[in-house]
Amino acid sequence: MTNPTISVVLADDHSVVRKGIREFLEEDGDIVVVAEAITGTDALAQVARHQPHVAVLDIQMPELTGIEVTRRIKAEYPGVRVLVLTAYDDDPYVFAVLHAGADGYILKTASSNELVHAVKTVAAGGKALDPSITQKVIAQVVGGRPPAAGDQVELLTERELEVLRLAARGLTNRAIGRDLSISDRTVQGHLASMYGKLAAGSRTEAVTKAIKLGWIVLEDAG
Repeated sequence: MTNPTISVVLADDHSVVRKGIREFLEEDGDIVVVAEAITGTDALAQVARHQPHVAVLDIQMPELTGIEVTRRIKAEYPGVRVLVLTAYDDDPYVFAVLHAGADGYILKTASSNELVHAVKTVAAGGKALDPSITQKVIAQVVGGRPPAAGDQVELLTERELEVLRLAARGLTNRAIGRDLSISDRTVQGHLASMYGKLAAGSRTEAVTKAIKLGWIVLEDAG
């Protein structure tokens, strides 16, 4: 008797990357890609339509990030497992995605066998982490306080607060980076981390929640 087929919705805004990932997955007889998506919004729509076993998501997508899509999937379709497949291994992205509820985090440098294994692992109810990501998680737990079950909101770091205060004033990522002497990518990483901690899908929502929590004052936003 053959194993049941694992259905996958694949979301990535690069067509060549999607084609390669699909080929890797479907070379295995147990996995079928039932739909592809280019944007985060389309990813949610395809998940709603197909209710796949696994959603394989990139982090950076138009309209909605993989972080927000992960959060929405977990809230609206708890039976769907989420595997994030990305080129980003920066700490803010890693912890924002895991905080959002992802079941796995694999880098695009993984081999086809590692990718297939990760999909099967999360489909079976397990967790799949790239070895480098595992080391980050271990370091976080050993070096800091692991999140408690009753925590409502995870505190922002001082740097994240600096970024948020500047974002509240309407500065672009590039302007924030210049002001803080950091790169655009680092700014985006801090924003992604804040979105995960605040369960926010946009700058406006993050700023609004931070004001309500008393972390920034109205002057910062105007």
